[in-house]
Amino acid sequence: MKIKSASFVVSNSDVAKCPMNPIPEYAFIGRSNVGKSSLINMLMNHKGLAKTSGKPGKTQLINHFIVNDNWYLVDLPGYGYAKVSKQTKKKFQKFITDYFLLRKQLVMGFVLVDVRHEPQKIDVEFMQWLGEQQLPFGIIFTKADKLKPKALERNIEAYQQELLETWVELPPIFVTSATNGTGRDEVLEYIGSVNRQLSDVTP
Repeated sequence: MKIKSASFVVSNSDVAKCPMNPIPEYAFIGRSNVGKSSLINMLMNHKGLAKTSGKPGKTQLINHFIVNDNWYLVDLPGYGYAKVSKQTKKKFQKFITDYFLLRKQLVMGFVLVDVRHEPQKIDVEFMQWLGEQQLPFGIIFTKADKLKPKALERNIEAYQQELLETWVELPPIFVTSATNGTGRDEVLEYIGSVNRQLSDVTP
């Protein structure tokens, strides 16, 4: 899939105020500081589209971007170690949960995971929740350029083994680097193929 256009549409914390047009939506979510904004900018080939920050937890709203005028990329707040109050964290959790449960246009969630670390409980539990709600998701490993090939392979294998303890089969997995563009074509081609399947079944 070629990215011909990508632009910001709206930010809010109320799912009811998200765009109403019935086009496919792909949500990106992950632990704070996983490199989500950098990944989105790399995928869209647009350096300043999603705001990057050295401070974890910068994204605090549901951010919609329209891509190629026919699908939405949704940037969701990070979960985990953001330095925010308990009350704010609760609010995040509520609108993230509402978004996944109520958003009919949502086709798939992409859970971002920093490939340098061993499986984190918070990520595994979030994926478990998505599975329990029967919400389709894929895993995007970020920061692949920070590891040597053998270590990269070992960490991904460890993650797969962890998931297979509770899952019958693995979700789609992508390995990416915002620094050198690794995985860009694979993620975009996957989204493109899902969009094509959806347009084939839409009357």
